[in-house]
Amino acid sequence: MTRTHTGLFRLLLLSAAVLAASAAYLLTDSKLYDLRLFAFALKLRLPALAVMLIASCSIGAASLIFQTIINNRIVTPCLLGMNSMYSLVHTAAVFFFGSGSILAVNANLAFAVDLAVMALTAVFIYGFLFKKTGHSVLYVLLIGTVLSSLFGSMQSALVRIMDPNEYDALLVSLVADFNHVNSEIILISLLLLAVTAFALRRDLAVLDVLALGRDQAVSLGIDYDRTVRRLLLGVVLCISIATAMVGPVSFLGLIIANLARQAMKTGRHALLIPCSALMGMLAVIGGQLMTEHLFSFSVPVSTLITMGGGIYFLYLLLFKKEGGY
Repeated sequence: MTRTHTGLFRLLLLSAAVLAASAAYLLTDSKLYDLRLFAFALKLRLPALAVMLIASCSIGAASLIFQTIINNRIVTPCLLGMNSMYSLVHTAAVFFFGSGSILAVNANLAFAVDLAVMALTAVFIYGFLFKKTGHSVLYVLLIGTVLSSLFGSMQSALVRIMDPNEYDALLVSLVADFNHVNSEIILISLLLLAVTAFALRRDLAVLDVLALGRDQAVSLGIDYDRTVRRLLLGVVLCISIATAMVGPVSFLGLIIANLARQAMKTGRHALLIPCSALMGMLAVIGGQLMTEHLFSFSVPVSTLITMGGGIYFLYLLLFKKEGGY
């Protein structure tokens, strides 16, 4: 059996595992003996499951592409500053307009504002400034790190002078939540992701070449600067969509992208990207099952993912050699 066939077989196994986890999430404690209660449970869980699958797929694909662009396996798209910007936008909305304002109460408007602000910022910073800095991916990480610190400091300043009651209301929106999802944004999110993937289809096809490095890619006829700029914008847009849907989920991309590389043991992105997406689905659905049935909703799934991601990051940093699969 060739490595490609082995990879496809593992993708099938992962797909089966995702289906099993999805079935477990939908059916556990769903009152199968009462059709009305079962229908009510499905009405709540199906949108939540759809959001988990979409967000996981978006983060998984974006994280793996980002690591290929940066040529480093221990980086994560949260370094681009979108998580910090999300927190700043929500904090500013509550601070200036109050927790009862339409910006804080209307989920559709909040999603639109989050996505618009993050997308416009991404286009300016990772489009215009990326070109101004000579298309250096190292400057991308530096800009993202500085922006994360800036947005975090601005948010901390607003929180310190905010009314304590308003801060209590704000905390709910700053944690990734898969329990109370907005089903109305599912279709628009899918459409945006599909448009992004279609626009980047040619750039995605040369990811295997980009992984060889700038010099090798240029020698093989790839417009490296243009391709990387477009892919970077796509990564930020995907992360923005996922973050606007559920909130910031730090370290999820780091976990699933590296697990995908270890599982596939190949450099072919046609296998790595779907594997990373499937790993993300398993991680999020598994974390949600633990949150609901083991911790009784007392621990949010984002906390479990962040703890696991931090430990896994230390493992990669201390025991795994850079490069290889």
